[in-house]
Amino acid sequence: MSVKILMVCLGNICRSPLAEGILSSKLPQEKFTVDSAGTGSWHIGHQPDARSITVAKKYQLDISKQRGRQFKTSDFDAFDYIYVMDQSNYNAVIQLAKNEIHKSKVQMILNELYPNENVDVPDPYFGMENGFETVYQMLNETCDSIAQKLMAKHP
Repeated sequence: MSVKILMVCLGNICRSPLAEGILSSKLPQEKFTVDSAGTGSWHIGHQPDARSITVAKKYQLDISKQRGRQFKTSDFDAFDYIYVMDQSNYNAVIQLAKNEIHKSKVQMILNELYPNENVDVPDPYFGMENGFETVYQMLNETCDSIAQKLMAKHP
């Protein structure tokens, strides 16, 4: 049975598709499944932002086949780990939790590197072009840590 990890951002076109692609590339696919979702509904069915696709491609990752979807309550039962990109995403996801077990699955992704600091992954959508590179580097470092912990916990 595969361990399931969900990456969540606002629109599911910038940060969470990158996080999905990065973490997927670091884990054995026969043991782990990584997906992504957004708290908003604007980009359901859309490809990731072209700038996310470009920065991923620079590092030999193809995220172009991903399609945006909205986070739903059933994701709490479908996934073992839910990583959110910022405080706003955290609040939106936690509001949908039906119990403490659901809430315990949700964590701010950068808390992997900076425990209990609740540092946001900045949303590069309206930012400068290099914002996507910056976000990629943040997520890559964090996903190294997540992958090591997951493989140790689920050998």
